[in-house]
Amino acid sequence: MECNDWKLICCYTRKRAIDDGIMVDVSDFVSDFGFIVPVAITNNLFTRYIQPTNKLAESGQSSESRMIDLLVVMMIKLFQRPNTEQLSFNVSFDMEYEEKIESKLVQILAVIGQGDAGEPVLTIMLPEDF
Repeated sequence: MECNDWKLICCYTRKRAIDDGIMVDVSDFVSDFGFIVPVAITNNLFTRYIQPTNKLAESGQSSESRMIDLLVVMMIKLFQRPNTEQLSFNVSFDMEYEEKIESKLVQILAVIGQGDAGEPVLTIMLPEDF
């Protein structure tokens, strides 16, 4: 049987994933850094590492500053491998553990692929989100 004979029973679009909260559109924020394609991060990455806890926020951390940390490391890695479709890199995030704040090295995956209409889009995620 050829793939052309298959009937499509479900199609989960990127727009729907953003509308459902599975992914977070950060395109407006990252455009200030020169990104010209739509960029989204998974909600899992956002809630676990980008969005600070109250204690981290009190110590001066913000979603914006944590996102900037991720973007700077990613851009350095992209300059080293400009023609790649998938990039793995590590980012250090301050995390709250019991009563103290410690740094945690987190593996991040960035993948450029096709959006709903075939346009290039970038998705940033944790490896388990792939």
